[in-house]
Amino acid sequence: MHQKRAHRSAGPRPAPGGRWAGHGPPWGVRQDDGGRSGSPWTRGDRLPWVSTVVVGVIVMGGTTVAAHGQGREPLGIAARLLLLAAVAVLLVRHRHPVAAVAGTCAATLVYLALGYPYGPVFLAVAVGCFGAIVSGHRKAAWWSLGTLWAGHLLAAHWLYRWLPPEGDGPAPWSQEAFVTAWVVAVVAAAELLRVRREQWAAARAERAAAEKRRADEERLRMARELHDVLAHSISVINVQAGVGLALLDSDPEQARTALTTIKSASKEALGEVRQVLENLRAPGDAPRAPAPGLDRLPELVDQAAAAGLTVTVAGAGAQGPVPPGTGLAAFRIVQEALTNVVRHSGSRTAHVRIAYGDATLGIVVDDEGPATDGDAGGSGNGLVGMRERAAALGGTIDAGPRPDGGFRVTAELPLRPGPSDPAAPGGAGREEAS
Repeated sequence: MHQKRAHRSAGPRPAPGGRWAGHGPPWGVRQDDGGRSGSPWTRGDRLPWVSTVVVGVIVMGGTTVAAHGQGREPLGIAARLLLLAAVAVLLVRHRHPVAAVAGTCAATLVYLALGYPYGPVFLAVAVGCFGAIVSGHRKAAWWSLGTLWAGHLLAAHWLYRWLPPEGDGPAPWSQEAFVTAWVVAVVAAAELLRVRREQWAAARAERAAAEKRRADEERLRMARELHDVLAHSISVINVQAGVGLALLDSDPEQARTALTTIKSASKEALGEVRQVLENLRAPGDAPRAPAPGLDRLPELVDQAAAAGLTVTVAGAGAQGPVPPGTGLAAFRIVQEALTNVVRHSGSRTAHVRIAYGDATLGIVVDDEGPATDGDAGGSGNGLVGMRERAAALGGTIDAGPRPDGGFRVTAELPLRPGPSDPAAPGGAGREEAS
């Protein structure tokens, strides 16, 4: 009997628990999933035959070698059946991790209590423990592993009097210290893997949310571009169509001029819409034309004049370089403000003032009013779009009636490229082509 305990406390005892248990995680996580993504610990659509068979071969063959190294008799049928049970229950560790860790710990406890040699049976325990902890059943794994440790301690220091083989003595406490360290190492490694998996899952969710947010911002940007392009052009077309209809009989030549303006405005609108849609379909391609900026203000003045609106443009301050994103936003804000004058104001004049500062670009668009009562059409999103453009660059915008009548739009935009500016490092890069 003492021979058994002597064997337990000498020779290659520590190696099986520490060395073989250390190989547990790699065998536990390797599984052929047909190319599907996700963690093998959480997939339950197929049994982990390959990894379980590999663990079984290591446990059976390694225990035979361990028994020989410890000077023990060859394993009998009962020992082989217990080892087989400890490994076979791992087949359900993906679908039923609690049952797997409890079953393998129970079979291992019986195996050790009957005095069979130490060996790679601890590998099966490590794999079952990893499967339960990583899948979220931490308490079940702790209880199973703790029960195994407590049962082994009880059998080695008290129940050995009534357990085979006869004449056995208590196990040395140095052995129990090693077993305790092995249990703590397995739990710590499994917890570390669980934490890492949670971090990976959180990172994937954050990336998915960021991609969705970028897609939403891109759709909003395209909607703003289409609204600004179409609203201005359709307003000009609407006014000129009314002029043409009114003068068709009395002044055909003036009606012809109105139709020419309609053709020019519609052609320009179609070109800009086509450019926006091309950028939407092929976001990786380089823009074919530069984005509109303050250098195209004369075009806005000509278009407004074709709609019967007289626009004056004044500047203040020394004109310096304007970031492309700021220039585009300034152009669209002036365009939308003039469109609103055409639609909603009884005034046929508008005044645009551009103020160049050291760090900001100021824009003021005034009309003398009064506001018209008729329905001028439109979606009502023009002012919202202007505020979104200014906010995206870190600027501000204010729009409302003037104290003396009429309407005023005031905007202040930064002259330094911001995160959403295409010219900034890591900026959108596509705002230019819209």
